[in-house]
Amino acid sequence: MKAFEFRQLSDEELVKRIQEDEESLANLRFQKVISQLENPMKLQHIRRDIARMKTLLRERQIKQSSQPAASSEPEKKAQG
Repeated sequence: MKAFEFRQLSDEELVKRIQEDEESLANLRFQKVISQLENPMKLQHIRRDIARMKTLLRERQIKQSSQPAASSEPEKKAQG
């Protein structure tokens, strides 16, 4: 998936997708060890997708935590 496709998913869907991809990554690593992996590039694609989703979740967490702080700053300046 592309990054813009991940942005359309909710946080819950992203967390579920991360868990599923981590399980499939573990299975692919196992297949690699026993030499049954058909497409080795699939490991890289899944790892990058997981990283994209985790980055997106972290961006959303930072955005949520900064919104209340940003809205309280103008109030302090107006009082002071």
